[in-house]
Amino acid sequence: MTDALTTLLDFIRYAASRFDAAGLTFGHSHDNALDEATHLVLASLHLPPDLPPTYALAHLTQAERLHLLALIERRISERIPVAYLVGEAWFAGLKFKSDARALVPRSPIAELIENGFVPWLDGREVTRALDLCAGSGCIGIAMAAHNPDWQVDLVDISDAALALARENIVFQHVEDRVHALKSDLFAALAGQRYDLIVSNPPYVTEAEYAAMPGEYAHEPRLGLTAGKDGLDMALRILSDAPAHLNPDGLLIVEVGESERALGQLLPKLPLVWLDFKVGPMGVFAIERTTLLEHAAVIRSAAAARR
Repeated sequence: MTDALTTLLDFIRYAASRFDAAGLTFGHSHDNALDEATHLVLASLHLPPDLPPTYALAHLTQAERLHLLALIERRISERIPVAYLVGEAWFAGLKFKSDARALVPRSPIAELIENGFVPWLDGREVTRALDLCAGSGCIGIAMAAHNPDWQVDLVDISDAALALARENIVFQHVEDRVHALKSDLFAALAGQRYDLIVSNPPYVTEAEYAAMPGEYAHEPRLGLTAGKDGLDMALRILSDAPAHLNPDGLLIVEVGESERALGQLLPKLPLVWLDFKVGPMGVFAIERTTLLEHAAVIRSAAAARR
């Protein structure tokens, strides 16, 4: 096999063909076999994702070829996400360390960060932001990297995820502006207020989790599931966020496929569902003032879950 495969292009083509033939699921940063194969090959060889095409025919050493073949086989036989195999993932144009301590960085919120949250922050001054349920820290760290004047807190309940987030803070050189804190949502944030709170909390239903492909079994379940309808965490966030937002503060939350369930549960709550390049992605925005206006019904729905 190593005699037949010699170049970068050979291995990318071979890996993509094997991945498609094996019926793998592509839901961790990539949505197709070719992109995932490219990530695996380039990252494992410590090459950038924007490597010029002239390097496609570069020859690999025997040791490199054997290493790549082993990774390809593990991706197929063990269904391990590529980000975990190579130890890195890209989010909002930045490279992050990635391993099984936290979910693989992925969220449409990356598009909002790269676009400066336009138009949602137009006219709003942001000095402090919060990444709630931070996991690897990719959202909060990316917000800080793209906005040098922001101070950002990262919050998670998992010690393992926080350890990875702290490594990523150092990796991205934002130690002076980003801090990771252990908290069950807002429980340890008494008296703290923010101009912007962004959260990608667990929102997978129990039924959805049971049917998920094998790739997701490698990720911490704590970062995925949120009750029968996927709203256990989102409702707590909606209920408690006003106490931690400044008067003109904004809350942005991703709930994915649980969007419909949230609309049915709180039909009169005027959530603004955001559109992305690929269309709706189950992310809403809501202002503090609106949350206060509907506080009673939100608290009632959240209390029923506690």
